[in-house]
Amino acid sequence: MRNPSTLMLLLLACAAALAQQPGSQQRPETTLKVDVKLVNVYVTVTDAHGSPVAGLKKENFAVLEDGIPQTISVFDKESVFPLSIALAIDTSLSTRHDLPLEQASAKRFARDIMRPIDALSVFGFSEAVSQSVSYTADLKRINEGIDHIRLGAATALFDAVYLASRSLDRRQGRKVLVLITDGGDTISKIDYQQAARAAEEAEALVYSIIVVPIENSAGRETGGEHALIQLSEDTGGKYYYATSVSQLDDAFHQISDELRTQYLLAYYPVQRLANSQFRRIQVEIKAPGGESYQVRHRVGYYTTKSDF
Repeated sequence: MRNPSTLMLLLLACAAALAQQPGSQQRPETTLKVDVKLVNVYVTVTDAHGSPVAGLKKENFAVLEDGIPQTISVFDKESVFPLSIALAIDTSLSTRHDLPLEQASAKRFARDIMRPIDALSVFGFSEAVSQSVSYTADLKRINEGIDHIRLGAATALFDAVYLASRSLDRRQGRKVLVLITDGGDTISKIDYQQAARAAEEAEALVYSIIVVPIENSAGRETGGEHALIQLSEDTGGKYYYATSVSQLDDAFHQISDELRTQYLLAYYPVQRLANSQFRRIQVEIKAPGGESYQVRHRVGYYTTKSDF
């Protein structure tokens, strides 16, 4: 009887011979794994007056990834998917005079936007971030959560963006982060880049309502404002300035209108050899009648997720 090592050599030789026969299938030495995950792109279309545009069709849109045309596999108007909203309210000392008004306006927003299939969670942030109510469609619980946020000393804005985005990352359907803040950040452990990536990986649309009671206040945090503006634009959301209760309510109304008139364009990325970590998305619109429309959507996505 042959010893085991000799038998193994014979088996390997036979396998090699079979592989060299005509018609036999050759296996590549390396295997390239391709992520064929469906990429969702929620698109807001507005006219020259900034009003949302409804009634567009699939053929009115074209999607490109890093300049390469993509086939739209899923198209949906005024999406019926469940909506998850993380509402994060700045409760630092700089907002103490406006907080009751912000809370009242936030309640009106929740009442107007919520459907039985939707869910909203309330976060308050000062020197720490707290989730006063988890995701729910129960307006009573939402109102109680808004009432229970408390004033603090400092402002952990980027921590709030990061933690709220992480909570949204586990949700299904459309995901939205609404921030009410004066734009300052004084104590966050998370930096802007980490917070922005968390929002982008969660596929969250960020809407920033920047409360500026005194337009030219010496204590105004313009750096934080610019960070919020960039974050909102990169995720396909929008930013607003509010210097009064009426402007705060108006911002909430505009957010609600947009979320009800969005389009979902989803595609399976064309196979590519390049393995860049970030893919840029471009949406072009062919407006009927030559109308001038503006489109907003997330600027791209990461092919791999960071380790949270």
